Amino acid sequence: MGWDAWTRGGVEVLPSLYAADFMRLGAQIEALLAAGARVFHFDVGDGHFIPPVTIGPIVLRSIAPAIHAAGGVLDCHLMVDNPEHHFAEIAASGGDTVSFHIEACADPAAAAAHARGLGLVPGLAFSPGTAVADAARAAAAVDFVVCMSIFPGYSGQAFLPDAMERIRELRRLLPTHVPIEVDGGIGAANIAAVCEAGAALLVAGNAVFAEPDPAAAYRALAASAATGVAARR
Repeated sequence: MGWDAWTRGGVEVLPSLYAADFMRLGAQIEALLAAGARVFHFDVGDGHFIPPVTIGPIVLRSIAPAIHAAGGVLDCHLMVDNPEHHFAEIAASGGDTVSFHIEACADPAAAAAHARGLGLVPGLAFSPGTAVADAARAAAAVDFVVCMSIFPGYSGQAFLPDAMERIRELRRLLPTHVPIEVDGGIGAANIAAVCEAGAALLVAGNAVFAEPDPAAAYRALAASAATGVAARR
């Protein structure tokens, strides 16, 4: 499955399941699939690399069959120490991509090769305290790059003021075929501008799931993101 299939029209909004209502998780996923969502963001936190322990492979296994049956993708973001230790279980549980943090990985090229060997598409994530140029250099071995626009850990944080320029810098430094995913504080007020700055994959948590109608919120965000892509061209 190639990135061109995931970024239909050059952009994709990724509902972040960390922000979902877990009493209604299956119903919310079904509604979002019906609304056109096809890439779902799945955050794994270990309580060490980030303070909270989030969701893990047990939840992934329960939702992967329905998402895959609809032609969807599970984008797994590991906010954990020793991320390579978890790749095999992510793959076995239905993950399609795996992004790991440069701050937690001594050898990104080796980690990417390990992920590919398990059938996962590897991505490199980096936090606001990491220089964009350092992340871009380390990204040579991966298929996409995740630019954190908040400090990783908690859902619902505001988009950091300097994040837009970091996205623009990253877009200048990366090859044009490598998509940028932006994670944190994405919403109706900034999604078009983030796309115009160079992002193709937009992670949206509360902007989808905190709304009364997550499916309608997803559709509105997708329309705004497409407007931002059009302005970039």
